[in-house]
Amino acid sequence: MRPGFAVFAVIAAMLLDTAAVMAQPAPLTLEAKIPLGAVRGRIDHMAVDTDHQLLFVAELGNDSVGIVDLEAGTIVRRLSGLSEPQGIGWHAPTGTLYVANAGDGSVRLFQAPDFHAIGQIALGDDADNVRLDARRDRIVVGYGKGALAVIDPASRRKVGEMRLKGHPESFQFDEQGRRIFVNVPDARQIAVVDVEAQRQTGSLDLAGARSNFPMAIDGDAHRLVAIARSPAKLLAFATGDGKPIASMETCGDADDVLVDKVHKRLYIVCGEGAVDVLGRTDAGYARIARIPTAAGARTGLFVPATGRLYVAVRAGSGEPAALWAFRPSP
Repeated sequence: MRPGFAVFAVIAAMLLDTAAVMAQPAPLTLEAKIPLGAVRGRIDHMAVDTDHQLLFVAELGNDSVGIVDLEAGTIVRRLSGLSEPQGIGWHAPTGTLYVANAGDGSVRLFQAPDFHAIGQIALGDDADNVRLDARRDRIVVGYGKGALAVIDPASRRKVGEMRLKGHPESFQFDEQGRRIFVNVPDARQIAVVDVEAQRQTGSLDLAGARSNFPMAIDGDAHRLVAIARSPAKLLAFATGDGKPIASMETCGDADDVLVDKVHKRLYIVCGEGAVDVLGRTDAGYARIARIPTAAGARTGLFVPATGRLYVAVRAGSGEPAALWAFRPSP
């Protein structure tokens, strides 16, 4: 083969490979923007009622919760008069919405279908993330200088507490529901809590990383995934023995990491204005793409029932607050 022809063949092959990569669809496609109306300030976490296709949005800076009809793509109701709502939990058996408020430390309860207020539970300070313990039919809320409160949805009262070494950020139950992993950034650790004993029994080392806020359980792979902000990186651990599996750089100012079981992916929602899409590998995770969003959009929710990723985008640059709905691609 002549030298010139060989060079031409190599260049042609490179161009074909590049064209093939460019022809592949993006892993996330922006499908719709659902306006949230006159909502100011920061937007925090979300929850979903899959039976009625309702998405609940904690509008922290607006002291309200927006209720979005996902099928219609419109906001249908707004619960106002709250105090910096952060976490939301939907308890389907009783049709009750639990809203944790940072401003006054309360958990406020609203009853479907009209979502009228039916009471509140005073926790004392900085009520934050909310999780459902489906195995024991309990609501768990992180709050204060370091505790998880356990609430009985039947009596609507606090019935237990798990003490920690600092304010809890995101926390998740393991696959069997026996333990809770808790991000405790002030203590620079991930706490391991025995649910039945209601006490911390251990911790996972962050290897020098700080500001660990988002967390998820990739159950099919038996992995705990936590995201640090300083430096911006993913830390993955085996849920069985807590051993480190992998770490890698991510986008900055993350506040949610979400698992897409169908596509075996993670979506890391970052306030720098991006969603990192990571694919699961045998060794850990690998970045597939970094999808641009908007500055300050750092919370989201992946809803398997609709097969969509919803990212909360605060008002700014002349655009109103909205939910951006992304459709995953193979």
